[in-house]
Amino acid sequence: MEKEVERNTNSVTPRKIRPVVDWFIRLVKGALVGIGFILPGLSGGVLAVIFGIYDPLIRFLANIRYKFLKNVLYFLPVGIGAAIGIVLFAVVVEKAFGKYAAQFVCLFVGFVAGTFPSLYKTAGMQGRGRSSILILILSTLAIFTLMLLGGRQLTEVTPNLMVWLGSGLLMGLGLIVPGMSPSNFLIYFGLYDKMAIGIKDFDFGVIIPLAIGFIVCVLLFAKAAAWLFRHHYPGTYHFILGMVVGSSLAIFPTVVFPAFTTEGLAAAELSFAGSLLFCAALFIVGTVASYLFSKVEERYPREPFF
Repeated sequence: MEKEVERNTNSVTPRKIRPVVDWFIRLVKGALVGIGFILPGLSGGVLAVIFGIYDPLIRFLANIRYKFLKNVLYFLPVGIGAAIGIVLFAVVVEKAFGKYAAQFVCLFVGFVAGTFPSLYKTAGMQGRGRSSILILILSTLAIFTLMLLGGRQLTEVTPNLMVWLGSGLLMGLGLIVPGMSPSNFLIYFGLYDKMAIGIKDFDFGVIIPLAIGFIVCVLLFAKAAAWLFRHHYPGTYHFILGMVVGSSLAIFPTVVFPAFTTEGLAAAELSFAGSLLFCAALFIVGTVASYLFSKVEERYPREPFF
């Protein structure tokens, strides 16, 4: 009898713990995706793909009335985490990120490196022909070239309601089109630091139009993205994978390498060796963290999409 009670107790405990763990995992994923929205050189969409929430989120947004309540409850921790990540990282941006931008970007490139094998495997789940490989190569080259050409600030734009609405649209595209980094475009137009300060200070004149633009963009393009996945999965996913690879590679010449110039080293108050070790250490941390994160997910598998 005692053994039976013990066996029953052991079988019940994981069921009680697992929903809490799953909820917390989605919260952490949301926070990292939120950081990706405002981290120069990266995309919230890239991190959503990496953490396995891109496909179900797009399907939900494309058919938002289908099992609405269950899906809202499922994605609620993702939304809460994203808000936390955006607000907290906006504070980091103002306080320290400008000084160590290149080094902290390496942390997120590490996330990509650590999860690339699983992304490649996912892209080939429905086959991988020559056309898929060609799409992968072309999309990699396209986003790499685009980010290189836009690697400097283009002009200063005066913030206003329409500008912040447009910035929200850009952030929405960063979710729908993984690999596109909205923050890079905001930096080019001189809006990035203003956006970060507005979010940190809870300036609703900045936050509300950003949110409206983001929501409108996502709702408009989610159906198109879902249709592409449903009818052209191999080509679509290899396109996304190419965007992930190309944008990650472009981070080095546009964000990381300038930190090793005389001006960059002086701004960070680091020696060349110190800066190199800092970048390498954070890259390794990001790679190992993403690997361990995937192991946690293997132990506590994601719930199936409703």
